Amino acid sequence: MASIPLRLRDHAYDIHIGPGVRRSLAEVVGRLGAGRAVVVSARPPEWVPDTGVETLLLPARDGERAKTLGTVERLCGEFVRFGLTRSDVVVSCGGGTTTDVVGLAAALYHRGVAVVHLPTSLLAQVDASVGGKTAVNLPEGKNLVGAYWQPSAVLCDTDYLSTLPPREMLNGYGEIARCHFIGAPDLRALPPAEQIAASVALKARIVEADERDTGLRHILNYGHTLGHALEKATGFALRHGEAVAVGTVFAGRLAGALGRIDEARVAEHRDVVRSYGLPAALPAETGNETGNETGTGTGALVRLMRHDKKAVSGLTFVLDGPKGAELVEDVPPEVVTRVLDEMPRAPLADLVGAAAPVAATSDTARS
Repeated sequence: MASIPLRLRDHAYDIHIGPGVRRSLAEVVGRLGAGRAVVVSARPPEWVPDTGVETLLLPARDGERAKTLGTVERLCGEFVRFGLTRSDVVVSCGGGTTTDVVGLAAALYHRGVAVVHLPTSLLAQVDASVGGKTAVNLPEGKNLVGAYWQPSAVLCDTDYLSTLPPREMLNGYGEIARCHFIGAPDLRALPPAEQIAASVALKARIVEADERDTGLRHILNYGHTLGHALEKATGFALRHGEAVAVGTVFAGRLAGALGRIDEARVAEHRDVVRSYGLPAALPAETGNETGNETGTGTGALVRLMRHDKKAVSGLTFVLDGPKGAELVEDVPPEVVTRVLDEMPRAPLADLVGAAAPVAATSDTARS
């Protein structure tokens, strides 16, 4: 088991990674002094460990369509009916959507109640559960309403990964692949548990340096500007990690077009993404007529990227460069358009979960 500390000025917690760590939930709840717990789970009841206290188990549903303010409101209503107080605890058990929604509900209920995350997908273990960002979507875009609310503990039980279908493992590898370009070593040859630990350790150090996204933390959004646009444009047919993978390839091409990196580094973006079995092409064009923001044509994608929450003025991306990844504002629209036009395209059906990540296949089968 690995335990990675995350230490902030006024809050500290540990991320525990390994087989069976979910069974320490009752110990964690006991340390918090909570008398009651609400567990919100997108997984079967038998996946949920004992909390050691009086518990309300609420079903949840993973997937972007459940990532709404309406879901948060329904959860908070259940908290009230159960009699949850500020001295109690909320526990999430599920993938990235459940982690985000439950985290935001915990942040808002009574202006903040302790939350513990039990991420059950690879994506949630390497990213969503760590760092305290919570958010839900609006019809206009991804993660536009949220709050910073750090968990009290994160239990990344790798036994959960043995239950995942290949495409859900692939979804998580989109976030691991982008770590290659924001300061992680080459993780491709490592077993999944070590890949998770390395990704979490990198994120923890970045969050410690910049909890509220005022500078360094922006680099965690590598590949996400186009990635979020592709999720929205495809009606979430492209999963988050798949879309981020395509966004990572695009980020490399855009950095090359701006003269920030050389052709070898541009090619490295494509090669790393493909090595995990992830898509590296844009979906075939749909809905590119004027004003349409739901298609995958170049114009529609540019319009969607203008809604990105990092953008203050103009188009904004996290891009590789001589000093490493950094936020680049006011990127000329004509350059963005040209790079999008030059990217290969493929039918959407060919991009979604076409291959299991090579690095995970044998270890996943043994889990």
